[in-house]
Amino acid sequence: MLQAAAHLRSVFPHTRRRSGWLAKLACTVALSVGTAQPLLAQSGPTLHFPAAPDTLSAELFYQLLLAEFQLQNQDPGAAYSLMLDAAKRTQRPELYRRAVEIALQNRAGNAALTAARDWSAAFPDADEPYRYELQILLALNRPADVSRTLRNLIRLTPAERRSEVISAIPQTLARTSDRDAALAAARDALQPALRDPATAAAAWAAIGRMELERAAPQAALAAARSALQAQGNSAYGAALAVELFEREVPGAEPLVQAYLQRTAGTAVEHRSTIHLAYIRALIDLRRLADAQHELEQLLTLEPDQAQAWLLQGILLTQQRRATAAEAALERYLELSRELPPDEARPGQTQAFLHLAQIAEQRGDFDAANAWLDRIENADDILSAQIRRATILARQGHIEQARELIRRQPERTDADTRRKLLAEAHLLREVKAYEAAYETFTAAAQRFPDDPDLIYEQALAAERTGRFETMEALLRDLIARHPDYHHAYNALGYSLADRNERLEEAKSLIQKALAVAPNDAHILDSLGWVEFRLGNKQEALRILQDAFRRLPDAEIAAHLGEVHWALGQQDAALNVWREGLLLNPENETLLNTLQRLRVQP
Repeated sequence: MLQAAAHLRSVFPHTRRRSGWLAKLACTVALSVGTAQPLLAQSGPTLHFPAAPDTLSAELFYQLLLAEFQLQNQDPGAAYSLMLDAAKRTQRPELYRRAVEIALQNRAGNAALTAARDWSAAFPDADEPYRYELQILLALNRPADVSRTLRNLIRLTPAERRSEVISAIPQTLARTSDRDAALAAARDALQPALRDPATAAAAWAAIGRMELERAAPQAALAAARSALQAQGNSAYGAALAVELFEREVPGAEPLVQAYLQRTAGTAVEHRSTIHLAYIRALIDLRRLADAQHELEQLLTLEPDQAQAWLLQGILLTQQRRATAAEAALERYLELSRELPPDEARPGQTQAFLHLAQIAEQRGDFDAANAWLDRIENADDILSAQIRRATILARQGHIEQARELIRRQPERTDADTRRKLLAEAHLLREVKAYEAAYETFTAAAQRFPDDPDLIYEQALAAERTGRFETMEALLRDLIARHPDYHHAYNALGYSLADRNERLEEAKSLIQKALAVAPNDAHILDSLGWVEFRLGNKQEALRILQDAFRRLPDAEIAAHLGEVHWALGQQDAALNVWREGLLLNPENETLLNTLQRLRVQP
């Protein structure tokens, strides 16, 4: 810095009498040169550049100063040319960087790309110019040109981190509009990685994710299969297979199951993470019995796996197995003390909420509130207060419960949405259907582009006997969101339950099932419409499958009625009893027993 100032005085002896902006420019020049190497050292692995002189020649310093002057004087083109010329003559990386930055600051993308490529040509074993190249190419939306850049970035990454960098490629290229060009470039860049046994699995998984983004699930499945063939215990290939399974791509689940069987009892890194992801996917797909089985398998292999105990507790709570659920959740809380606080807190909140729910179901409202008192983080207070409102409502204090929800702060639109939904669900739970409909309607008006809210509004309309309104809302939802399968199912089930337009009802439900073939609720609707059509044996087969996938009180109501209609009274009573254990307050089940005058 001192040497740079001495050069300045020798070239411009009158500098001291000039205003402060020139001194500021001199500092800019000196700092851009003097601090470059430490910043590079911080940004990644050590880079080795050709030796550069410790001081600037008077001629070079003048050129750099002139470049900065031209930039201040609103002539970025001249500034860029001077800086790039200086970089080429001196082969100093910090000057190439400054040329790139000048071009970027002035939105001259092609000029920035030229400077970055000149930089990488001068320093082919430095990763920074290639990182700039990649960012510029993506900003220019030129995914077809990134292949060489990606290949060099992979080459320059240390071997132990190479798979990690490869796995980030799909996300890096996700913002490009031409997904086909991005995939072609990535495939070309990954050819060396595909031939290397150490990186082949990560490379195939990256290709598979990009195939999935361009809506080619079968090609993504083939890539996942190749990843697992290249490395049987690859977390990259297995994670892609789980993602495909979650999207219900046929053939994905056997890949996941084979991976889990192959790695069972081994110390394969990330195995438990893959297993947990598979279990969560099963839960999302409402295959609760299968999820329960997988949890038991995982806990047998890893009895101290905290997240598995949390999922176990949540599943058991849903099944109303209170004692076992409490034991699982308390075991999670014990194990979570060893987790990092940021990782433990969301799970602990879930555990406290479910323990409060169990106490509430027992009628022990003091214990429920005591569990909620243990939720202290500000981000989780809304969840706790919504649970408190439910407790108040169950005690008959409906208006107090609504007021508790309403006075919670709203920091985001998401908070507003949660509050409206919580109030509406609370009103529906206490059978205040008219008020629930009004609240769902207010929520749908507040967020008119949210299909879930319109769906909830339609279901609430049905509860109040507004069948025409329900149908209009659902048909409008189908027109706006043709892939929203819940709307097809809800309309089909409503028609079947009212014994109206049964062939149309069946067609609607089949459309929903085509999108989600393993959804137990949709299978329940199909079984019910078959029963209404008089196809009792087919109804029995479908409803038994649905109840196996998802033990649920409403499915039990329908399955039991089919058994009863077939003269299988013992089987009907057994199913109904099981349904009452699952949920003794289920309205469909209670109405079925009352209508058939049955005491199970």
